[in-house]
Amino acid sequence: MREASFVERNKEKWRSIENNLLHIVEVDPDILASNYIELTNDLAYAQTFYPESKTKDYLNELSIRAHQLIYKDQKSSSNKLAHFFTYEIFESIWKIRKPLLYSLLIFVLANIIGIISAHYEDSFLKFIMGSSYVDMTVQNIKEGNPAGVYQQGSNWGGALAITINNVRVAFFAFIYGIFFSLGTGFILMSNGIMVGTFHYMFYKYGVLAEAMSAIWIHGAIELSVIVIAGGCGIAMGNSILFPKSYTRLESFKRAVKHAAKVLISTIPFFIIAGTLEGFVTRYYQVSIGMCLIIIFLSFLSIVYVYIVKPKQMALKYAWS
Repeated sequence: MREASFVERNKEKWRSIENNLLHIVEVDPDILASNYIELTNDLAYAQTFYPESKTKDYLNELSIRAHQLIYKDQKSSSNKLAHFFTYEIFESIWKIRKPLLYSLLIFVLANIIGIISAHYEDSFLKFIMGSSYVDMTVQNIKEGNPAGVYQQGSNWGGALAITINNVRVAFFAFIYGIFFSLGTGFILMSNGIMVGTFHYMFYKYGVLAEAMSAIWIHGAIELSVIVIAGGCGIAMGNSILFPKSYTRLESFKRAVKHAAKVLISTIPFFIIAGTLEGFVTRYYQVSIGMCLIIIFLSFLSIVYVYIVKPKQMALKYAWS
């Protein structure tokens, strides 16, 4: 076979292989292995019939790249957990970015409803928070310790109980999404109204700034991740309501796959939030500077992981 015919017959295949090597993270390992076999076969043919040609040099270079990248990929595939946390999670966050935004908007709206309701109806505070809790908090405020409730119990016991409760709330926000997103909406609304009412209580007694310096030590992560879990639930519910070009079952499967990955990514944050609430929040009066630094770093980490990093990777890998 003449070299020109050999090139013409295989050039599209080689371009495809070269493209796969440029986007190796997104390509199935079996396809990469098949590509490598194709390259070595073509290289052997070129070395036999066109030993001094540029075609042989090109195939040789491509084969070397393929070997190096595949070997590297095989080496890293032994640690699938690292790949999960460095690639798959960010892809899934990007895929459900709109439901995550909807969840945030619902939660903010619920906060506003809680604040307005507590402002115009005195009994609303005790209706939402419970009479005993409100009375205890008022007593703490009078004693100059508005966030004294966070100083109860032991460090380890409090951290563990809080983490378990937070994960439970997130799980319900996620799983209730199967009820066409309505269940998730209810969880977000109820928790959002409670948070808004809770903050208004401190505002009413003139200690909002001091209380927030305590609440948001753990709340910055805790509430943010509840919103993220709500976004996962909405993504799952919306996949049933709006399947686009897929069947409802296929749309649901795809949504569950992405939402579950994002939900798993929140577990470390819930552990951090529980640890902060159990070990750090109780010392909020020691240093306002410490409180502000922790709150800032908490929000920064959430914004980076769930907004900045997915956007950067979406641009890099051209995710839709």
